Amino acid sequence: QVQLVESGGGSVQAGGSLRLSCDVRELTRDWYAIGWFREAPGKEREWVSNINSDDGSTYYADSVKGRFTISKDNAKNVVYLQMNSLKPEEAAVYYCAIDIDLRPRIGDNDLWNEYDYWGQGTRVTVSS
Repeated sequence: QVQLVESGGGSVQAGGSLRLSCDVRELTRDWYAIGWFREAPGKEREWVSNINSDDGSTYYADSVKGRFTISKDNAKNVVYLQMNSLKPEEAAVYYCAIDIDLRPRIGDNDLWNEYDYWGQGTRVTVSS
């Protein structure tokens, strides 16, 4: 069974940077997309970004465009989320997830229920 393990969370000051990693283990099949979501206390889970397997297309929530970058290392089966200029309101637990449904779709993959496997999350704290 596919396992996802996030790392790289921590505490930073506003304006700082972090790089999150999503280590995808036991991946023995094709996949459609890997996404990053975040969930802050009292708020709904929010899609942040996703990267597609076939052509490496990347998609971002409007709130993070220009500051966050998603990338993948195919050799290591790791997906990264580089987060720059972090804001206090972006403090949350960040999760990565994988969508293994190969049905073609158009555009971003921002619905959490499209994803089949999730990691345990990594906490990001941003102080003002």
